[in-house]
Amino acid sequence: MATYTRKEFLGLGAVLAGGAAAARLPIAAAQEPAREPGRPDLVVINARVYTIDDVLPRAEAFAVRGNRFLAVGSTDDVRNLAAPETEVIDAAGMTVTPGFIDTHSHPGGVNELYGVNTNLRTVAEIQSALRTKALDTPPGRWVRGFMFDDTKVVDGPLHRTHLDAAVPDHPVNVAHRGGHTNWFNSHAFELAGITRDTPDPPDGRFARDPDGGLSGMVAEHARDVFADVGEREELTEEEQRTRAREGMAYISRLMTAAGLTTVHDAGASRGRLAAYQDAREAGALRHRVYAMVRGPYQHLRNAGVHTGFGDEWLRIGGVKYGADGSASERTMRMSTPFEGRPDDYGILTMSQEEIHEAVEEAHRHNWQVGVHANGDVTIDMVLNAYERVLARWPHPDRRHRIEHCSLVNPGLLRRIRDTGSIPTPFWTYVHYHGEKWREYGAAKMEWMFAHRSFLDFDIPVPGASDYTPGPFEPLMAIQSMVTRRDFDGRVWGPSQRVTVDEALRIGTLHGARASYEERDKGSITAGKLADFVILERDPHDADPDDIKNIGVVRTVVGGRTMHPAAA
Repeated sequence: MATYTRKEFLGLGAVLAGGAAAARLPIAAAQEPAREPGRPDLVVINARVYTIDDVLPRAEAFAVRGNRFLAVGSTDDVRNLAAPETEVIDAAGMTVTPGFIDTHSHPGGVNELYGVNTNLRTVAEIQSALRTKALDTPPGRWVRGFMFDDTKVVDGPLHRTHLDAAVPDHPVNVAHRGGHTNWFNSHAFELAGITRDTPDPPDGRFARDPDGGLSGMVAEHARDVFADVGEREELTEEEQRTRAREGMAYISRLMTAAGLTTVHDAGASRGRLAAYQDAREAGALRHRVYAMVRGPYQHLRNAGVHTGFGDEWLRIGGVKYGADGSASERTMRMSTPFEGRPDDYGILTMSQEEIHEAVEEAHRHNWQVGVHANGDVTIDMVLNAYERVLARWPHPDRRHRIEHCSLVNPGLLRRIRDTGSIPTPFWTYVHYHGEKWREYGAAKMEWMFAHRSFLDFDIPVPGASDYTPGPFEPLMAIQSMVTRRDFDGRVWGPSQRVTVDEALRIGTLHGARASYEERDKGSITAGKLADFVILERDPHDADPDDIKNIGVVRTVVGGRTMHPAAA
């Protein structure tokens, strides 16, 4: 019987990391070795177990056999189940929760490995990063930055002329981490034929200086004009798949290190689906995936595939659409304007008719639908479509989703509840993006990312990061939802605070429900998948403003360690 004390357990990191790298980790179809009938492979004892199971909310210990929980209870009872070959972890009072579930993310990892990271704090640093990349980039080819965050640049705003000064002879595209706005240099505008006299399209914007000149920022579908100009790096199909697989392996390591065991990919392309499968076959996919698809949707639908196809590791979810702008980039469509911008109500990217058509087609082919809708105007439009299809073609438990669902009100909340819709509001945004909320104002923030109101209206709201737009760390999310306090100590929407217990449920069992998997995951319950996290400290006892700094000691997915403690 392999038994570890807390001290020994915390020191296992280097050994386990090497072993995990060599193992073919999450191959769901792998044959389990023969073992004594009924005996566990692993037991965890002397722990503070928050099960998120109302039948037994707290426990001291649990046993795992194969990839599922075998028993949950007291240390004495669970210890008695162990066989000589059972691995025993003495948690010595550490905290255990179910594995965390992020219900809206965009994990790829390719940009993180190969791109120009412009998540920097000064214009000069951004210029230097782009200039360095341009030195190794053939003439005429795009120089691209990612993860830019406009409000975190201390000497901003970033302007077209800054990009011109750094890279005058290549087209430059700096993408905001939010995914809805980009900054271009003059060379890029020239290639696309955009001048100060070019009008904005109805579903986009070319931002202007006070004198009417192009500032460099382009929002939403106005960016489409750049798609076919300039040269891009040409990779073979094999090179693309290799990068995609390596990127997925990289981001999967980071996510499980943060305590995530399931991630919903909110808009997987054909290439992303291949990356998941390639990473899985290479033994490098450490987290479970619920893939909300975009590009391959029609092909899958026509082949008879629908929501739920797949297995416990990689499952096809719903189809994803986008109907308005961004919360963090201040382009979401609202019924009232932004602070200081009395004529700016945000941007719609789909009409009501387009939403109706997309939702009907998917609903009638047995697909869950997830529509990106941040503002109250857009949420209303999406609910119109959901109410329409549910009335005409009833479904007992469709659970269509409203991705982000940022700005709500009591009327919208009632309709969300009555349609059984799943909202997926940002859960790290209040803390991480606090400097942006001035443009919404205190009154709106009492109804944004409204986890408290969702719970009060009996809506089982899950948690969502939208990474890369928001950090994916679940412990930062718990802190953000509990305190509603940003980096600078400002509190936004205090009426929307939740308790630590409620935050844990949001990040686990409610996340499982968003993918119809609450019977299989989301709580530490006998028979469910053995996905759990061991935390260095209990978030209930921590300073609420320090929850994000609690260490993730171990992340286990299906009974297998995917993240070990640091040595």
